[in-house]
Amino acid sequence: MKYELPLVQATLLRRYKRFLADVVLESGETITVHCPNTGAMLGCQNEGANVWLLPASNPARKYPFSWELVEARPDILVGINTGRSNRLVEEALNKRLLAPLRGYGQVRREVTVSHGGERSRMDFLLTDHPQRPDCYLEVKNVTAAVSGSMALFPDAVSTRASKHLLALLDLCGQGYRAALVFCVQRSDVKSVRPADEIDPVYARTLRQAAAGGVELYAYGAQVSADCLNLTRRLRVQLD
Repeated sequence: MKYELPLVQATLLRRYKRFLADVVLESGETITVHCPNTGAMLGCQNEGANVWLLPASNPARKYPFSWELVEARPDILVGINTGRSNRLVEEALNKRLLAPLRGYGQVRREVTVSHGGERSRMDFLLTDHPQRPDCYLEVKNVTAAVSGSMALFPDAVSTRASKHLLALLDLCGQGYRAALVFCVQRSDVKSVRPADEIDPVYARTLRQAAAGGVELYAYGAQVSADCLNLTRRLRVQLD
């Protein structure tokens, strides 16, 4: 996946109000940019970090740049735009790059389902497989890494993420395939685990879902200032 326009490098001053960040451009000008990530962004919002910005395609937009990448560790770029994860997974699905999910003839986006008297919107519905049931698929963007080569999710309490897991579990009970893909926008990790210390309810629900038949996958992206691509299957570690 290539960016819509060439990225612009800057230095991070601070991130605030979840959606905003102040940066210093290479020209020395300080500007406010849009931050397309509502999470805690652990390890990805340190003052003085190198960041890369996407110019707005609409010159009339209030903030002329969106924050796309940060150098979280020396030479390790992390994609912080949560909107990229679904597009990365969709691109990989259409190119038949995700082996466990190959064979489906159609990929539909944002499908609403009913479960336990509630309604949730799943990221994808995969249909028209010659042998397998239709598959509901949820995608979660991962940016946080704790130590060594381990990433974690979520980086803040997320009741919505737990609700999605319960929806997937219910869909399994209805005879569908149900899967969760952790899309890791960084290249320095080999596995993903639930963040028990941050959101124990989500961690417990994830293990419950896995025991009930929800398929868990994780894929890591190669991140550069030119493009993003899912290139590696990672391990999901529940123990």
